[in-house]
Formats: sequence, structure tokens, C-alpha cells
Amino acid sequence: MKILIATANRGKLTEIRAILGDLDGQIVGLDEIDAPPPVAETGLTFLENARLKARYYAAHSGLISIADDSGLCVTALGDRPGVFSARFAGPDAADAENNELLLAQMRDVADRRARFVCVTVCAKPSGEYIAEEGSCDGVLLDEPRGFDGFGYDPLFFVPEYNLTFAEMPRELKNRISHRARSLVQLKRKLPDFLAAK
Repeated sequence: MKILIATANRGKLTEIRAILGDLDGQIVGLDEIDAPPPVAETGLTFLENARLKARYYAAHSGLISIADDSGLCVTALGDRPGVFSARFAGPDAADAENNELLLAQMRDVADRRARFVCVTVCAKPSGEYIAEEGSCDGVLLDEPRGFDGFGYDPLFFVPEYNLTFAEMPRELKNRISHRARSLVQLKRKLPDFLAAK
């Protein structure tokens, strides 16, 4: 069985492959199929966007498809950037631009609490789906630290480990991150979901 990971983000694909590595089935990325044009993420919640992507790619590819939507929710900013995390500084913003804008908005803000949230959806070509949510709490630094990861990873500090996501060994991040927590829960449901007619 082929399972499509519906993301064009290479960092996400690498993480998801690592977390689902022992899954019974061949994991393929969008670059390995005749993929349709990207779907607009018009949802107002992580679930809406993840479901939209998973169902779209499942319908177009005829494959079981897994998609996620995730983002950084900053307490002092009313949980922004949230679902707009990837395009916080504009529709074509690079990670560095998003990080710069976040740092500018958090300048002199004492409350640095933040959490990463991820909703993962697995959809069949029929449109049936299952979903799980995971989160990871941390605090925002006032300057980037570390060179691994992507997105806001260099700013997201996890006090329990005294490291940012960008400083963590991948094995550790793939155990404790919002995406890992969401995917591990989803993986538990997959056998029953895939077996159901």
C-alpha cells in the first residue's frame, strides 16, 4: 500500500517519514507522483486546513493521504500567528522574514509563552478521514539559536531540555514535537481506519 504525505515542505516530509518509518506501507511524497496544483489553505483552523489538503490529494491521487497543518500560537499575540504561521510576513515569506516579524512584534514583551500545534489528517479517496492533534509548550527567545529544523524552530525554546527545536537532535525533536505527538496518535488509529471498508 502506498501512503502519500501531502506536503511540499521538505522539512515536514523528512520529519513525517522518520516518525512513520515503521508504518506498514510505502510512504511517498508529492514529488513522487503526478501531483495536482497546490490547494489553497482557506481554513480558519488547523483541522480545516489539514482536512482540506488530505482530502484534496487523496481524491486527486487515488492514494491514502496524510496532511498536517501546524503553527506557532503565541500567548501575548492572542495565539497568532496560528494558522497563518507560514505566511505571517506575507504569502511568499521565507522563514527568516516570518521570524523577523515575530521578533519585532515581541520586542519588549515580557510574556514569552508559546506553543506549537499540529493537526494531522489521514484521508481516503472516498473522503473519509481521521484526525489527531498534538502540541508542545515552550517560550520564545529574543534571538535565534541553532541551525537545524525550519520555520520558527530557532526561536522556540523548550525549557525542559534547555534547547530550541533548531538545537535539538532530530531523534529528540521527532519524539516530543507537536507533529510527533499528533502523528503518534494518528498512527495508533491507522490500522482500524485502513481496514474499514
